[in-house]
Amino acid sequence: RETLISQLTRLLDSESLLTASALKQNNLSRHRETLLDHRHTLTRLRSSVSESRQRANLLSNVRSDIDAYRSSNPESAEADYMLDERGRIDRSHGVADSVLSQAYAVNEQFGVQREMLGNVQRRIVGAAGKVPGINGLIGRIGAKKRRDGIILGGFIALCMLVFLYFM
Repeated sequence: RETLISQLTRLLDSESLLTASALKQNNLSRHRETLLDHRHTLTRLRSSVSESRQRANLLSNVRSDIDAYRSSNPESAEADYMLDERGRIDRSHGVADSVLSQAYAVNEQFGVQREMLGNVQRRIVGAAGKVPGINGLIGRIGAKKRRDGIILGGFIALCMLVFLYFM
């Protein structure tokens, strides 16, 4: 970028002597403004790169100082390890607390749903009591369900007895 800026500077300086028209002077002034912007950008980028390098050097120096201190003082390294371990335990307790709070919230929602379904069942039973033929229909459906359950249970028991007989 620096070579580009120097080439542009030389070109602009050489063209300022050769040109005489207003359009060329206008273009020349525009190019000079662009050159000035590029110079400002270059200085800003250089300063940010140098600041980043200084920060990285500072951080690496601080880390090396911390490592040197820890290696020279093993008791504090053990204490630091214990503090880190305590932090991990506290975080695991926090996670367990959040899981428990979620479980309590789910349990509460189940209670709300159970209550809502009980209300729906009461309404259906109330409506069935008001319509004359529905009680008989519900009774027949329940009887058929019980009969099917008994037949299915007997079939499963027979299969188990046959299975045990041939074992």
